[in-house]
Amino acid sequence: MQLFYTPGINPAHPQYFLNEEESKHAIRVMRLEKGDEVQLIDGKGGLYAASILDPHPKRTILQINSVTAEFNKRNHYLHIAIAPTKNIERTEWFLEKATEVGIDEISLIICQRSERKDAKVERLNKIITSAIKQSIKAYHPVLNEPLTFNQLLAKPFSGQQFIAHCDVGEKVNLKDGLQTHSNYLILIGPEGDFAPAEINGALKNDFKAITLGESRLRTETAALEACFEVNFLNR
Repeated sequence: MQLFYTPGINPAHPQYFLNEEESKHAIRVMRLEKGDEVQLIDGKGGLYAASILDPHPKRTILQINSVTAEFNKRNHYLHIAIAPTKNIERTEWFLEKATEVGIDEISLIICQRSERKDAKVERLNKIITSAIKQSIKAYHPVLNEPLTFNQLLAKPFSGQQFIAHCDVGEKVNLKDGLQTHSNYLILIGPEGDFAPAEINGALKNDFKAITLGESRLRTETAALEACFEVNFLNR
């Protein structure tokens, strides 16, 4: 069954109009016809079963048949702050895979050793949207605009806070420091790792230093490993 992302849908209304892009995909590409059944996700936890009333390539009309609220809602909240990689395709890969595994919020942080200082959030959001459709996720992860490391530290967060780094110092395995069914913020640094001042700043702001294993991981691999571990420990 075909699935469409419909963030503007209202569960109180019996009908919904697909936008031109989704209508063209449904009618011209997927060759859907009147009476065909489809699924819709609103990005806020709603999964809708619908059928096509009018298969118009610019404004397809759908009949909403049923709504499932909080579809596959997870028992924790995961926010990963990652330094965008020099090769932005590696960050795109992380966003796609993390969305498929399960993540709630992503912040792009600019660090002292960052080789990339910006990112096109609109394009990255399209990758996330494609990933939620592919993996049938009813919740659309939040992707924040790039901000500096210190700006992130200044933002309040209620939950467990971790920083993964390669410098010397006392660290715990993520699985040993994590309390299940909670909120988590995990910091993943750039290719050259966090600077010592950044590590110290995080520790002074109640972040706990963690290790993700003995191997030296790429930025995007470390972030995905953290994402996987959190979801695995909360299953």
